[in-house]
Amino acid sequence: MNQKVAVIGAGLTGLTTAYYLQKKGFDVTVFEQADRVGGVIESVVEKDFIYENGPSTGVLGQPEAAALIEELGDACQLEIADEDAKFRWIWKGDRWHALPSGLMGGIQTPLFSWYDKFRILGEPFRKKGTNPDETLAALVRRRMGESFLKYAIDPFILGIYSGDPEKLVVRYALPKLYQLEQKYGSFIGGAIKKAREPKSDWDKKATREVFSMQGGLTSLIKALANAIGAEQVRLNQKGLSVEQENDQYVVRKEDETLGTFDRLVSTVGGHALRKLFPFFPSAELEKIEAMPYARVAQVSVGFKKWEGIPIKAFGGLVPFYENRDVLGVLFLSSFLKGRAPEGGALLSTFLGGVRKPEMVDLDDDSIKALVEKELKSMLGLTKWQPDLLVINRYQHAIPQYGLESADRLAAIAKLESQYPGLLLGGNIRDGIGMADRMKQGRQLAEIIGDSSN
Repeated sequence: MNQKVAVIGAGLTGLTTAYYLQKKGFDVTVFEQADRVGGVIESVVEKDFIYENGPSTGVLGQPEAAALIEELGDACQLEIADEDAKFRWIWKGDRWHALPSGLMGGIQTPLFSWYDKFRILGEPFRKKGTNPDETLAALVRRRMGESFLKYAIDPFILGIYSGDPEKLVVRYALPKLYQLEQKYGSFIGGAIKKAREPKSDWDKKATREVFSMQGGLTSLIKALANAIGAEQVRLNQKGLSVEQENDQYVVRKEDETLGTFDRLVSTVGGHALRKLFPFFPSAELEKIEAMPYARVAQVSVGFKKWEGIPIKAFGGLVPFYENRDVLGVLFLSSFLKGRAPEGGALLSTFLGGVRKPEMVDLDDDSIKALVEKELKSMLGLTKWQPDLLVINRYQHAIPQYGLESADRLAAIAKLESQYPGLLLGGNIRDGIGMADRMKQGRQLAEIIGDSSN
């Protein structure tokens, strides 16, 4: 096609976009400020453990994710989580409780009040909401009750967004849940009806299974980068800026011109757009920059010999109302192969989030002491001698899709309309999960391909 496309950012979204653009015949160059590809995705092999400096797993919630992994073939091997990943624990009082998945479990669990257990029977008959900007907390209170909010939805949101259900707007943060009520009028009835609807072979690819890759998620990143070609990916490109000249986009690094492109795709965070695009109107940038991010500290802890309670589950989530110092802990070695030595354990513990951001500012010794106290108390460890302990802090860990989302999305649409050939992707829109990123990357490539025909 003889069209040159620049992709800014070599995270999962940028690499997926470049991969599909290249398949369509475009001349693609990827620019990345770091010295490696992958963004926050990074698998590390250390002391007989395989841990992640970033997301630990994904969910095959979009057909595009499964399709991409299939296309990459033997270059990376999909690993579906073991059956233990189906079990989730919720902390209440002084112990863990399994999150119920069926009627009897829901009746017997101490997580929810008897009032709400009886009230849930009427959920299919309640009127659907009429406020398009309803928060998740308001929706759950209206349809399910306070105890479901506190001990099911709140920890669920901590596990995904590290966020606050009082601030997340359902139609942006959890659009499938929003559509379930709007289309079917009910969560319970809608889920049953939707499960009975025939699915195409394409839709069946979205199995909702928890996944990683054999050897860690980095193998997916390497497979994408290798398919694109090392010569098409430029690393260590700090201080980039873009200028528009004669309907084209010039990528510069300080005073050096790196290339002129017919199309440009940005996958950077909202906080980085102002420096990258100095010609953007400030009024529109402010609307995008208004999106808050959760600050999170992730602590990977490995034991070559596990001497705590049996941890045959995906992990444990800690509701905000329990006032603990951790958001939750994943039991990675319980459902992924080779993450720890036989008989050992690999845990990933999270602190901070929207409601406790100050935890991220603690020094390493304070975080280590806090994690030791919490894990000993909650996982039955009588002594503390981890063989691995790694701390990672993320100042812009997870975007929060709240009330400002309508203005943000309108600003993105206005900028793309004002500057033809420019697309703004990344987690400023379209979801935060790995599957969402792969879906968006494919869609961005299709938009460019369709507009070039």
